[in-house]
Amino acid sequence: MHTKQSEQLSHLTRRGFLGASSSTVAALAAGGLAGAPQTGSAAARVPLAAGSFPKDFWWGAATASYQVEGAASEDGRKPSVWDTFSHTPGRTANGDTGDIADDHYHRFKDDVKLMADLGIKHYRFSLAWPRIVPDGRGAVNEAGVDFYKRLVDELLAHGITPHATLLHWDSPQALEDRYGSWRSREIAQDFADYTTATVSRLGDRIKHWMTINEIMCFTYLGYGVGKVPQHAPGTVVQKRKDVLQTVHHALLAHGMCCQAIRAASKNAHVSTVVNYDAYVPVIETPENIAAAKIAFVEQEHNGTVLVPIMTGAYNPQTLAKLGADAPDVQPGDMAIIGQPLDALGFNVYTGAYVRAAPNARGYEVLPLPKGYPDMHMPWLHFMPEAIYWGVRLINDAFGKKDLPIYVSENGCAAEDELTKSGEVLDLGRVLYLRAYLRSASRAIAEGYPLMGYFLWSLMDNFEWSCGYTRRFGITYVDYKTQQRIPKQSYRWYQQVIRANRVL
Repeated sequence: MHTKQSEQLSHLTRRGFLGASSSTVAALAAGGLAGAPQTGSAAARVPLAAGSFPKDFWWGAATASYQVEGAASEDGRKPSVWDTFSHTPGRTANGDTGDIADDHYHRFKDDVKLMADLGIKHYRFSLAWPRIVPDGRGAVNEAGVDFYKRLVDELLAHGITPHATLLHWDSPQALEDRYGSWRSREIAQDFADYTTATVSRLGDRIKHWMTINEIMCFTYLGYGVGKVPQHAPGTVVQKRKDVLQTVHHALLAHGMCCQAIRAASKNAHVSTVVNYDAYVPVIETPENIAAAKIAFVEQEHNGTVLVPIMTGAYNPQTLAKLGADAPDVQPGDMAIIGQPLDALGFNVYTGAYVRAAPNARGYEVLPLPKGYPDMHMPWLHFMPEAIYWGVRLINDAFGKKDLPIYVSENGCAAEDELTKSGEVLDLGRVLYLRAYLRSASRAIAEGYPLMGYFLWSLMDNFEWSCGYTRRFGITYVDYKTQQRIPKQSYRWYQQVIRANRVL
């Protein structure tokens, strides 16, 4: 990275960067979050009983287009990179694909009824870029747009607010073929044009827009150095810098998307969704809390994704560690990336314990011991404190006291089975959700602006490279018959929503 901005930031120490995040860094990043609309002031919040939530709290659930829609070649839709990836032998468990998934494309009315019965008033879903602009650029497929109009109209008819994510990993295969998807800067402009086409057609129905879901997953996990990675597009690159360059291009696409949304809809509420790493002090002492704060902005994933989105600048310590692998940045890029946000979406499943340490960094990330409790994914470690600390550290590290945050995804995979009576007693998932929601309630009680919670997921679905071998839903899906069966966790969440507190 060779820019004037990097030279300006290079003098900042680690401690200086943390202290400057809401002033110096924001000033360097024209268009940073300093100008974001301020709502939900922490000081104005009413004290809550333990495990309770504000009256205006957003209770919701979430899904993603490729994971639930199916109808992969209907009504003008063309392949995404996930269609190609899943149809390549050996890439997914059992060769599973999203061709049918939950058949949500044809069953959305029943699924909206399921949401209404659950009691949620907010639904997060994603739009399939190759359904709306099948070639990634150029002609708009109005039949694809019409599907989302029908879906949103059904949501609104049931009093459910739509929250649309413009990209949840399923970028058009046509752009992978044309210029290598995220390896090219061209994709940022194509994504902005797709955004304009979409928001101009749906902005009368949808106010809440999210730019991109989890940049880390389709960049770091979608491009592999010398070996095929585990996520689409599954592209092998020559050097690590190539991977970091895809991250930068995705950040640029996010920033240009923010601009496009606001140009197309004056009343839009704009946010993005980051699965940033939450660092939990192993013991809540001042020293360990300070260590968590340093790790939060310095560790690579946050340093290359969250920090530039929040401040319009890469963390200089992160860049120093990357060295020659740091991405190339053109003049003006960082101002575009640091667009003001109305809220931040936090995808949280697990976290990492840290403690203060007498080393150059001032902290260490602790390995988890054998026998540490996990859910039904190798990476899904049970760590409910991650919600509280993930929310709190946005304030502590960046000084964003009034930036609204919502949990855009939280949930777990479990080994769900039907009993002889036809029930799914997923008590492990209830245990997980109960603990994480208590952590969320703590954040609100202490004045942090957590405004909502979208449970992942409304129903079992295509779990990427794991295919249909992992179930994250609170509704069981029989993939042979497409029958939906509410699980015990569905019943539990239903009562939590009604009571507005953890039960």
